[in-house]
Amino acid sequence: MTTLDIRFKPERAHLRKPKRGVIAEKVVPQSVTGRYRRLKWIALIVCLAVYYVLPFIRWSRGPDQPDQAVLLDFDRGRLYFFFIEIWPQEVYYLTGLLILATLVLIWLNAVAGRVWCGYFCPQTVWTDLFLLVERWVEGDRRERLKKQGAPLTPRRIVEIGIKHAIWLVISMATGGALVLYFADAPTLLVNLLTGQASALAYAWAAILTCTTYTLAGFAREQVCTWMCPWPRLQGAIWDPEALIVNYRDYRGEPRGSAKKAAELRSRGEPAGDCVDCMQCVNVCPIGIDIREGPNVACINCGLCVDACDSVMEKLDRPRGLIDYEAWANIERGHVGDVPRHRVIRPKTIGLGLSIIALGGVMAVSLSMREDAKITVLHDRNPVAVRLSDGRTRNGYAVRLYNKASTARSFRIELSGVPSAAVEIVGEAGVVSVAPDATRELRVLVTAPVEDRHSLQFKATDVATGHSVTARDAFVPVEGAR
Repeated sequence: MTTLDIRFKPERAHLRKPKRGVIAEKVVPQSVTGRYRRLKWIALIVCLAVYYVLPFIRWSRGPDQPDQAVLLDFDRGRLYFFFIEIWPQEVYYLTGLLILATLVLIWLNAVAGRVWCGYFCPQTVWTDLFLLVERWVEGDRRERLKKQGAPLTPRRIVEIGIKHAIWLVISMATGGALVLYFADAPTLLVNLLTGQASALAYAWAAILTCTTYTLAGFAREQVCTWMCPWPRLQGAIWDPEALIVNYRDYRGEPRGSAKKAAELRSRGEPAGDCVDCMQCVNVCPIGIDIREGPNVACINCGLCVDACDSVMEKLDRPRGLIDYEAWANIERGHVGDVPRHRVIRPKTIGLGLSIIALGGVMAVSLSMREDAKITVLHDRNPVAVRLSDGRTRNGYAVRLYNKASTARSFRIELSGVPSAAVEIVGEAGVVSVAPDATRELRVLVTAPVEDRHSLQFKATDVATGHSVTARDAFVPVEGAR
């Protein structure tokens, strides 16, 4: 694949990326065995198990509450995650979670590059699953390459049909599983299978089925190279001390067959360990040659490491010609310096402490949040009204939040404005709020004052005496103008 160098300091450090406009042949990766392939199988099984099982886990929240452990409930306007319940007004927790995820990705990049992409990214997980089906039905790389250019036969048509049928079943299971996170999973699953689900549920399941089928079946390496923004960010935050997949060219070059290398060494001439077998390229799911240097499309899956190690073992040569290695150590190898692995360094420590700090702040905030809340919104038009008796009236929209699983009654009080009269429209002083619900009140405050005052609304739980407060302003008519 044609490449373009993007150079960083130190002088030899660079990332390579495919040129736009170059149409690459379909990548047909070869199967491989080894420790990193085993780690990828473990990651695949764990990720799929979590994805498909999580919606069916139950979590008791009390009467009239959903008992699904993980649920995004649009009807109630809630996000449930085991013991955590996020209301729409608490979207800042989701913002914090996104920031936390970004920091974790950057920290992972500083430690091991795109290791998330190689092991846990949904695109990688489902692509591995689709490739497993493809190999099972059509054979390994050599057989599939032969069949690509061969004329269609009845056997070949059956193979293609079986492969795509299994792909579609996996895609439908994927799309159907995702919509289960938005409603009671067992009920929705039965409705989906019996044709009783809503048109919206079927529409989203169909959309997600199509995206899974297309991205994992046909746009595999294109997603990782062109569609995903992370490779471009990887280029911006590239770290020469990160343990990314690298080729130790100071050991592997010059390349040559095992026989040629033996002849060169017998004459006292330099010869590298790389035999140019192309196994590292053949097993790569992106179709790149890691021997050309760090590549922006590399997902750090380590499959080329397994392939190269197996060849080195057969040739009775040391493993690690391709390995998880810092680019700085590749530079040190060229000058004969001893490699140094600096996983713990100021950058990783700083990012780690930032992750711990943000996670701690969010955890403390969640643990200390109250199950009741009051908000106040002052009328905008008009801001203040002069009554016939000379007093001034301000109007407010007061909303009470009851996050408990039982109904509660609140007594509304006001302070800060002298001789103020408070009227709760349609209520007699004590306001009841249903469990896990909000209630909006219209509150009128009338006072014989000509100055602006800061006032405080206080809602007190009649049963427990617990109070929540909110502040606003009482504005005179002259100030309103």
